[in-house]
Amino acid sequence: MSVQTKHIIAIPMGDAAGIGPEITVKALNNPEIYEVCSPLVIGHAKVLEIAMDFSGISLKVNEINEPSDGKYEYGTIDVISLDNLDVESLEIGKVQAQCGKAAYEYIETAVQLALDGKVSALATTPINKESLKAANVPFIGHTEILAALTNSDDPLTMFEVRNMRIFFLTRHLSLKDAIAAMTKERIYDYLVRCDKALQRLGVENPKIAVAALNPHGGENGLFGREEIDEIIPGIQMAVEKGINAVGPVPADSVFHQALHGKYDAVLSLYHDQGHIAAKMTDFERTISITNGLPFLRTSVDHGTAFDIAGKGIAVSISMEECIKVAARYAGQFRAPQKA
Repeated sequence: MSVQTKHIIAIPMGDAAGIGPEITVKALNNPEIYEVCSPLVIGHAKVLEIAMDFSGISLKVNEINEPSDGKYEYGTIDVISLDNLDVESLEIGKVQAQCGKAAYEYIETAVQLALDGKVSALATTPINKESLKAANVPFIGHTEILAALTNSDDPLTMFEVRNMRIFFLTRHLSLKDAIAAMTKERIYDYLVRCDKALQRLGVENPKIAVAALNPHGGENGLFGREEIDEIIPGIQMAVEKGINAVGPVPADSVFHQALHGKYDAVLSLYHDQGHIAAKMTDFERTISITNGLPFLRTSVDHGTAFDIAGKGIAVSISMEECIKVAARYAGQFRAPQKA
């Protein structure tokens, strides 16, 4: 495959004080990455060199101005380097305003490249909420930043690990509040959105299983009525609209079945239900995909790890998988249509 036929995947470097630069250079030290895509780092050249130094990696940094200028050859890291950090005062492993501001600017630049059609997808590294706050960046994380920069409404998160895909009906809510949010209307709405998201990734007529809330799916009301009153009616509403949805399937078996190909995706009802299933399957290869943006975005599912930053011991498997997943879907991704 020639360079011209490979998709350019933009990699915002993340928080310079975290493990983002380290896992980036380690991932790009794997020749397999260059076999599937053309990786382009958006970051700071000197910080990447520092990360290579303490990681024992020797790659050439090639500073460019446009994605079309990249070499995209193993042994060379192509980077659009922003002069937005005082490297002399950089303290690895600590919250710093300049790192939060710089991390935001890396994302901002990568987003513009994607909107301009100069890169095919984003594979993002960790950013830090405290650093963003210290820099007065008015967002708490990637999803909020990406939604604002692209004027996208409520992007949808999907996990992928091996061949299992998981969506989340609710995420950062207490279990009590999550149960209250499990209405038939919400379930119907999410099944419609999940169906569209999968089709944008190239999965035609996807079969989506809805995980049950209660043990054994509630046993016809013996262990709770949520399945009877809300979950089943929500699924039926979606089926009537042509969505290939089934369930509720007991949560102790649905993820195993999806992993072995029975379903194209599972709609998890609350945060830990899906997170535990994904991370027990393969913690380091659990990748987050943000649907509903004008471009494809994948992300590692871990944080900046300030406690180990700068020590050269961060594992890059998740970053490598993040880039590979972006490359795999880039060719078949279809942007959502604006109403």
